[in-house]
Amino acid sequence: MNKIALSLASGLGIGYSPWASGTFGTLWGILFYYLLRNFSPFHFFIAICTLFILSIPIVHLAEKELGSHDSGVIILDEILGYLVAVWALPFNFWTVSLGFALFRLFDIWKPFPISYLDKKINGAIGVIIDDIAAGLIANLILWVLWYNYSNFLM
Repeated sequence: MNKIALSLASGLGIGYSPWASGTFGTLWGILFYYLLRNFSPFHFFIAICTLFILSIPIVHLAEKELGSHDSGVIILDEILGYLVAVWALPFNFWTVSLGFALFRLFDIWKPFPISYLDKKINGAIGVIIDDIAAGLIANLILWVLWYNYSNFLM
């Protein structure tokens, strides 16, 4: 069971990339975004919540298999964070690209409160929650950009 969880948590192995595994993992997020692009914001939110709930035991088992906390091999958190970053926004080149760039920026930089969550929350939820926070901040910025520049970004 742990090997299956590790396969899922690593994005079917993409998390084993020798460099930038989180960035490559976020590419899975773009694929999921594409698949969810026609969902209403409510149903997209339900999909994010479902993936979050399913991710907790998957990440927990993957960490047990790896024997370490928040290993770079685990990229399921990047998928979730990216989906939060683009939630309720139109699927287009600008949203995909800016969402990717902003999410990765905040996930790597970890400004407050992301850094606080990263340090203070342990276990599988701790692995996931900082990426969700990075996604929320990216989403807020994307909404501001979309609101102010929607004629240009559409």
